[in-house]
Amino acid sequence: MSAAEKIPFSPQSPANSAANLPPATLLERLRILREIIAIEGNAILSAASQVTSDAVQAAEMTANCDGCVVVTGVGKAGIVGKKLVATLASTGTPAHFLHPAEAIHGDLGRVRQNDLVWAISNSGRSEEVVRIAPHLRQNSAGLIAITATDDNPLAHAADCVVAIGKHNEACPNGLAPTSSTAVMMAVGDGIAMLASRLRSFTPEDFARFHPGGALGQQLASVDQMMRGLTACRIAPSNITVREAMVRTSKNGRRTGAVMLVNDSAELVGIFTDSDLARLLETRNDVALDQPIADRMTRDPKTARTGTLLQEAIAVMSRRHISELPVVDALNRPLGMIDITDVAALLGEQDEPSILPIH
Repeated sequence: MSAAEKIPFSPQSPANSAANLPPATLLERLRILREIIAIEGNAILSAASQVTSDAVQAAEMTANCDGCVVVTGVGKAGIVGKKLVATLASTGTPAHFLHPAEAIHGDLGRVRQNDLVWAISNSGRSEEVVRIAPHLRQNSAGLIAITATDDNPLAHAADCVVAIGKHNEACPNGLAPTSSTAVMMAVGDGIAMLASRLRSFTPEDFARFHPGGALGQQLASVDQMMRGLTACRIAPSNITVREAMVRTSKNGRRTGAVMLVNDSAELVGIFTDSDLARLLETRNDVALDQPIADRMTRDPKTARTGTLLQEAIAVMSRRHISELPVVDALNRPLGMIDITDVAALLGEQDEPSILPIH
């Protein structure tokens, strides 16, 4: 076709309609962006209101699985499946991903009789997944299908069908998987989280699977994060403020508070640098030669050895305190959590700073 024979430009053609022109203003682009996010969010809310006891059954099967959860899917559903593997593995359910194309070339051998399979396909008609579904069901402890409806080839091959519903895609052309994948992710996470609860998965268990990074540090115990006694300031509670300051004066890094103990080495109070600063600011020099017991905070808040660091951080946040002594079962000091160390930890992280405490 020559240039002269090409179809002439038509302002009414779909390719040139106003709906397909790039949004011209920042306000219009922001509106479209928010609208797309809202469409996906509404799809998740819709799925949440429609989820049935089949999803509970899927979670129960997952929690009772003696082997691994094998997740399979192709295309965007496969990518969602890989993320769900990570969710399962980090919350107490051993899991791995099986690519359906590799499965028919020998990787079906990865699936054992005590393994549970999650097969994900929005249409339930993905050829690669449907083809291996009977083999997966036969060679595993069960097959769970996560799909739009309960009436498709994958659903018919499964032991349990979690129907997530049909949702309008957020794609302007209604084609690219957006809302559907968001719903897959949310429902899969929901099943994994319920299974985790059914397994009585604790924060301590979570810590075992997340030893690295800022999140892992928060899930460690206070014993691993505290400054040891050699870096702490400790003094008898029966001496003066001045004597306590002199005895605990050290060069280099030190905690910003003095832990005061009785004759049995039990923690009875704490005197901070802020307490000292107030005396100096008010020119109360006489108080420096008075008993520190008269100026200390008695029975300060402490963290018992073995406490999770995230709990200690939450206490410091609620109480607006900069130092938190760590003590043993007899209330004897073992170390100190210092706000500067906490600030350094939270400043480096790329994950939530304080996890919810149940």
